[in-house]
Amino acid sequence: MSMTDPIADYLTRIRNALQANHKYVDIPASTMKRKISRILIEQGYIKKYILIDDGKQGLIRIWLKYDADKNPVISKLIRASKPGLRKYVDVHNLPRIKNNLGIAILTTPKGIITAREAYRQNVGGEVLCYIW
Repeated sequence: MSMTDPIADYLTRIRNALQANHKYVDIPASTMKRKISRILIEQGYIKKYILIDDGKQGLIRIWLKYDADKNPVISKLIRASKPGLRKYVDVHNLPRIKNNLGIAILTTPKGIITAREAYRQNVGGEVLCYIW
């Protein structure tokens, strides 16, 4: 079965695992998903991730992060740009999520980066998702 939106699937698997209080979640790997996972670690939303070779495309195993009261660190994951409606922004219209308490992840000519980093590098791009 072909998947039309792998990033939405990635976000949904993480969202479902957080609701079920799982320790980790396995997601089919791709370069874009690895880069998004790297950003989530840098921003402190997940503990760690590893790549698992399964003989096909591989898996990304993501360890989820919870606070002291067992509440997930990530409260919302929203897919911004969809295959049927792409959302592009220039450097002057970069989104601010929860007054800069959350992050927006963009794909730009300089790679997959957060909105804050895109502002520093003076680039715009396609908004992939919002996380807070």
